[in-house]
Amino acid sequence: MHTLPETILVPIDFNDQSMHAMKRSYDFARFLGLEIVLLYVFENQDFAEAFLTKEELVSRVEKKLKDTATEIAGKTGLKVTPVLKQGKVYNEILKTAKELNSKYILMGTNDSAENVRIDKNQIGSNTSKIIRQSPIPVITVNGKQKFGLCHNILLPLDLTKETRHKVTYAVEIARRFGAGIRVVSVLWSKKDKDIKNELLAQLDQVKRFIEGENIRCTSELIESEGGEKMMVPRLLQYVEEQKNIDLIMIMTQQENKLVEYFLGSAAQSIIRLSQIPVMSITPFEFDSYSVTY
Repeated sequence: MHTLPETILVPIDFNDQSMHAMKRSYDFARFLGLEIVLLYVFENQDFAEAFLTKEELVSRVEKKLKDTATEIAGKTGLKVTPVLKQGKVYNEILKTAKELNSKYILMGTNDSAENVRIDKNQIGSNTSKIIRQSPIPVITVNGKQKFGLCHNILLPLDLTKETRHKVTYAVEIARRFGAGIRVVSVLWSKKDKDIKNELLAQLDQVKRFIEGENIRCTSELIESEGGEKMMVPRLLQYVEEQKNIDLIMIMTQQENKLVEYFLGSAAQSIIRLSQIPVMSITPFEFDSYSVTY
């Protein structure tokens, strides 16, 4: 039986942000041992707004996509496959990820058509839907920094059960990159000593678990003034202060135990405002994980 190669799916539409995200995929692919799939999705309005016939437009984009894939393969030595699809962008991205055995999806935070009108604390609708619905981790790229070696992964934790399941992904990524993990929690309610003690106990447990996997790890409780609304700014300030964190891993949340997942305001703000890549993990099938501290 033929086994599909493991891939990282990189949707592009040739706008600046998607091309920047594409360039950031090279190091992820190299260190994670993955092939790159470059995906372009035509939506119906693409044909309606074009001055070319449908066939001419498809032909031009197909050539540009193939040329881009060939150029990347030549520069990086990576295997790059161009794929052209037609349909709803988020649907085709999720379907292609499943068809091609993708382990990660890597994309920009904004849809090109929405760049002008979205609020700074929102992300593009396609990106948001993909993060909510994807059963595999989604890496979003917003900032313009060049990615290279991943020295440290930031793992923010709170006291929910679900958020701890991302520890397995953090260990896997850290091992492939030879990176360390920085486990942090933000304490925004300084008056509650019970919460502080519980957070400290969890940080210690997670640190010991990660070190038991032979990954270097530090843990820190970050205190913040101004209540819960300052949690994300304080976290991103910490990233800026440290200067050697290359990836943030976050867990999306579940709304009222329904099947549909959503991006909470904290997750949305981290994805939109972070200048380093953010890996979002949707907590599907919790029971399939075997993480104990």
